[in-house]
Parts: sequence; C-alpha cells; structure tokens
Amino acid sequence: MRIEQSRIDDINQSLLAEHQRHFEFQSSVIPQAESIIQKLIDFQVAIPSWALGTGGTRFGRFSIGGEPGNLEEKIEDVGLLHKLNKTSGAISLHIPWDIPKNASHIKALAAEHGLKFDAMNSNTFQDQADQKHSYKFGSLQNVKKEIRQQAIDHNIEVINYGKELGSDSLTVWLSDGSNFPGQLNFRKAFQHTLEGLEAIYKELPSDWKMFVEYKAFEPNFYSMTVGDWGQSLLYATKLGPKAYTLVDLGHHLPNANIEQIVSLLLMEGKLGGFHFNDSKYGDDDLTVGSMRPYQLFLIFRELVEGMDARGMSHAKDLGWMIDASHNIKDPLEDLIQSVEAIMVAYAQALMVDDKQLDDAREANDVVTAQEIMQKAFRTDVRSIVAEARRRSGAAINPLATYRALKVRETLVNERGASNKATGL
Repeated sequence: MRIEQSRIDDINQSLLAEHQRHFEFQSSVIPQAESIIQKLIDFQVAIPSWALGTGGTRFGRFSIGGEPGNLEEKIEDVGLLHKLNKTSGAISLHIPWDIPKNASHIKALAAEHGLKFDAMNSNTFQDQADQKHSYKFGSLQNVKKEIRQQAIDHNIEVINYGKELGSDSLTVWLSDGSNFPGQLNFRKAFQHTLEGLEAIYKELPSDWKMFVEYKAFEPNFYSMTVGDWGQSLLYATKLGPKAYTLVDLGHHLPNANIEQIVSLLLMEGKLGGFHFNDSKYGDDDLTVGSMRPYQLFLIFRELVEGMDARGMSHAKDLGWMIDASHNIKDPLEDLIQSVEAIMVAYAQALMVDDKQLDDAREANDVVTAQEIMQKAFRTDVRSIVAEARRRSGAAINPLATYRALKVRETLVNERGASNKATGL
C-alpha cells in the first residue's frame, strides 16, 4: 500500500483552521517555537522491523491481520509511518528474521520510501533451525568454545549484511546469564563475553559503532552477564572508541534513575543510543510515554543539556529507536503514538531555560528549579509538533489520518487476515 500525498493534504486541509488556532496561541507563548520546530523536523526515530507485527506473550499471540510477512512488506509499513509523520525515516533490521536476499533491491525499495537502515541487530537468544549448537546455556558466555565461536560468527555475518545495506552500527543484546546460584562463574562468564565482543569489534568497519545493550533480568532471573549500565560501560570502555552503551528504557529495575544514568554516560562519551518504550512493572515494552511521561521528559532534558554541552548534533550523534511489543494494539497505531510521545517530550525538553535553571541551582533554590522543570513539562506542545509535521508534508494528525485512510483494512485486504510477521 502507498499513501498519495494528495490524500494527506486533503485531510490536513480539513484540520488546518483548528490547528492554526492552537499553533498561533502556543507559538505566542513559546518564544523559541521556531527553533524547536526546526529541531523537530531534523529529528528521526528508527522503527524496528520486529515491532510491525502483533507481539506475543508467553501464553499466546493474537494476530491483527495484514502483518508484514517479509522484509519488503516491513519496509512498506515503515514507509507508511514515515509518510504520515516524516519522523520515521529509518528501519532497524534483526537477523536472521530479516535477511536481505538481494541487498541492492532492498536498498532501492527503502530509498523509494525515503528510508535508511539504522542499527543491525543480532540474535543469539534463540536457536535457529539450521544452527549447529544450542544457546540454552548462553552464547558469548558459554563454557564451550565452539558455541562462543558460533555466536561470534553470527554477529560478523550481521555486520556483513549491514555493510551491504548501508547501515553503520551493530546492536548486541545478550540474553546470557543464570537462573540459579552456583550455575555460573561470574568472572569467567564476563571474560568469555569480553573476548567474544573483542572478536566482533575487530570486524567493525572504521566508521561503525557497536552498541552494547543491557538488561536487569529476563530471560535469566538470578544473573545477567550484561545486567546493568555499569557492566555495559565496562565492556564498551575495554573494547574501544567504537563501542557504546545502549539504553533500553524498559531494561531497568523499578524506580531506577534513568535520567542520571543518561547524564553520566553522556559525560563519559559512551552513550550510544536508545530503545524507547515504557513499562509499569518490568520490561513490558509498552507504548512510549503511556506510563511515565514525566520520566521521559526528564530523560530528554538530560539528553538535550548533555549533548549541547558536548557540541553534539541532536539528530545524528546518537541512535534513536523504538523497541516495543504490542499484543493488543494495531502495531502501526502504537508506533504512531510512540513517535508522537517522543517528539512531545523532546519539544518540552527544548523549552527549558538553561540560564534560569542554572541560576536556581547556584542559589540552591530547589523550589524554583522544580517550577522551571514542571512548567516545561506541563506546557502543551502538541500543536508545535503538529506544525513541524505539516511543514514537512506529513499529517497534522497522523493517527486520525491513518484511520481515515483505512490503512489497516487495506493491508488486511492486500495480505490476508492470517498473515503474520516474522520474529517473536
């Protein structure tokens, strides 16, 4: 399915008068509105290929129909999102779910939709049909050398696919760990993992980055071999300047101060990027901003302040990606909502007056510092975000436009009601 620009323009026209009323008011009270709009236009969030199908739980999976059954259809779906919001201009692939059989064809198809290829993702947390050794007791941490080598070879294979497609980064998430005390020698597991990452790191092209992702628990519940940001930072520091920590918002223990983690990683020059999602209890992979919007704002505030302090580009110097699993929503609607939440939090963070906040801090004026932060968070910037979309040729209201154009119904008609996406 392709969305004609004229159909978006027609719907925008019907919404324009109301949008302009809201935008004119908001821009009159937000003096930096124009600079915020330009930053929003420049900002892009990568869509993971595995989030385009209905996610499952350990108990079941309920397909929505019309899901993308191959890589070409996944690119088409991200193209639909990008057409609607002009902020989803990249797709992140997962191997072996998304092996490109013809790289030149896949690159050309992505270009037709205005998409680039973001970080490549390896998979050593599942056994594949054609694989010789099992990862039941871990991959890079495994006590058996031949299993560790299999995991190394797989990651190198993923790098090679990425080179063909024009990607410039590799994300390594390891499910390695232990479920029971005594099962694992922690030091040996760390050393084996480091040696494996070093072997993979050596195969990175000179302009690539390696993102080392961490997770506090699941699928192992006693220990994880890359269990927190400190362990990830330790690996990244030992590996070298092309290795960074990747922060998944759901991969923390309850009440973790993620914004402080972000600040310190940025200070050390070792923050590589983000997997955006939300959670109520643990790694729920819920819609971004659906549970903790204030935390999302606080994280973006540290990002903006820290990146500006280092002279970094907001749009290019970190990897921005959604990582979600939606088992009861239309995946495309969920992604529309997630991108909107990210852009709203980013716009609010850009509103914070740095000088006023610094003055309050220097005076130990805690009340004023809190007021400055909450004033920005409580400001309704949705019309500013919508105006950035409108100026980019996207939909003023992407979700309403998606439904008005009956995108899901069309996909079901084209692909069938029982079509399921590859992946989890």
